[in-house]
Amino acid sequence: MTASSLSPLAGVFGGGGLFGIGYALGVIDGLRDRGIDLTGSPMLGTSAGSWAAAATTLSVTFEDLVDLVVPTFPNPRAGVLAASAREAFGEATDDHVRVVVTQLPRMKRVVLSGADYPLADLVAASSSVPGLLAPHLVGGKKYVDGGVRSGVSVDLADPASLLVVIAPLAGAMFGPFGKYVDRRTDAEQRDWSSHNLGRFLEFSPRSATAHIATRPQHLFDKARAVDAYHHGRSEASTQTIE
Repeated sequence: MTASSLSPLAGVFGGGGLFGIGYALGVIDGLRDRGIDLTGSPMLGTSAGSWAAAATTLSVTFEDLVDLVVPTFPNPRAGVLAASAREAFGEATDDHVRVVVTQLPRMKRVVLSGADYPLADLVAASSSVPGLLAPHLVGGKKYVDGGVRSGVSVDLADPASLLVVIAPLAGAMFGPFGKYVDRRTDAEQRDWSSHNLGRFLEFSPRSATAHIATRPQHLFDKARAVDAYHHGRSEASTQTIE
């Protein structure tokens, strides 16, 4: 891949429940405030990150998503998450969005494209957390949350001169767990760099942001997601960009 053939900008966004959606969209909006607009760029999302990618591509705001009814968890009813996703995204398709899912029964990491399926189905499949939500059917195959295999999947991101990496469960999140996600994400970045010439702009929650969600159940709290959005936007506004 030559530098001249690279997309100027791409994004890859990881999981993290409602908290992760809020944090990622806050960062994305904060970058837009600084003239770095991911709208129209290729994006790869996992779980919460798939919602951020779809919303950014379709110009659905965080405020629009906050107005959605959040399903109760656990909820074994098939299609419950897809119904919420359709309220936000309708039947729109868009080839700028790809999502990471885990295919059953072999638990294989798979990438699905918004060129082939409605984004609502893709985000529902990528966000179907085992034990909390039923698997989602796309193209005749069953999928669960893409985060089962990798929290961010940076190694599968699109080639670009600048890759924006948002990892809501890395950094200061949940002590040793956040450090584990850091190490996994770093390894995936090395893999991506082995066949791409671009550079990274990385975001993961700082300490003040991590204090919003100190227990796993906090990730699914809408009020905490709103706080995460504002913190993410603030972090993007102060991040050093070379």
